[in-house]
Amino acid sequence: MERWSDIQLLWIIKETVMKVMLLTAVLSGVLAISPLYAAEKINAASEQVIPAQININTATAEELVQLKGIGQSKALAIIEYRDANGKFNSIEELSQVKGIGSKLLEQNRAKLTL
Repeated sequence: MERWSDIQLLWIIKETVMKVMLLTAVLSGVLAISPLYAAEKINAASEQVIPAQININTATAEELVQLKGIGQSKALAIIEYRDANGKFNSIEELSQVKGIGSKLLEQNRAKLTL
């Protein structure tokens, strides 16, 4: 059985301490950066302004997709219907658009305007 000398033990301890210090520095850097990254995402998301009401006669596809149950394809269908038939005369007329039923209309009625 080999005995390590005091110098060898000190060298092993020194190397271990150096590795722990390096790891601590790296983790500190990661932890310091991650809140900044998260804050960027939150700020980017909070900059999007969601209008209280959406005018179905003038809304863009980007505005329409903010409604419950309205994705890109339904938003485009609303715009195509509006382009083909002119302005909506009532909120109920929105149910004439393919894919827009009475349930979807009722879910969004409070957010819709002409």
